[in-house]
Amino acid sequence: MSPLIPKDTSFFEMFAEMSENLILGARTMVELFTDFRDVESKIAEVRRIERVGDELTHAVFTKLNQTFITPFDREDIHALASSLDDVLDLINSAGGRIVMYRITKPPAAALDLARIILLQSQELHKAIPLLRKNKDILTHCVEINRLENEADVVSGMAIAQLFDQEKDPITLIKTKELIEALEVATDKAEDVANALETIVLKNT
Repeated sequence: MSPLIPKDTSFFEMFAEMSENLILGARTMVELFTDFRDVESKIAEVRRIERVGDELTHAVFTKLNQTFITPFDREDIHALASSLDDVLDLINSAGGRIVMYRITKPPAAALDLARIILLQSQELHKAIPLLRKNKDILTHCVEINRLENEADVVSGMAIAQLFDQEKDPITLIKTKELIEALEVATDKAEDVANALETIVLKNT
């Protein structure tokens, strides 16, 4: 693979910062579901991290508009930043459902899915610095896709169990939405991997 021609290296630092912030959000959700106490303060921290993510995304878009020569295609920079932001948005959305629906006993699958999101985020954090040389990124993308498939299995089994065991229809709906929000976050992480794959293929 030929290396990407460096034009404005600040984009690489900005993406690395976005991935670090994503890990913070994912780790906070793991901590929440591991020890389901101080729920409001932990979710407030997720909201704070999500706002930081919005600021970082906006900074990338601003930089993109101000930069004449970019290290790779503009649409790919936009897609990568947007998809990274989407993962954090879904993490925040899951936290919002806990507060809005007053969920006091999340399903075990919530922790499983949060751990998968954290693992995906860590893989993304490893992959993004490799954009500088356009090398060895696909290995991390494959792992992110594998983790997304694992999340599909976890969420599918959890929802099936929910319909089998939960008698209260309101609780069923609330819990199902929480599981689905976390599962969609894993889908969004796969979108980031797809954006990275596109960059690699275009610059090989």
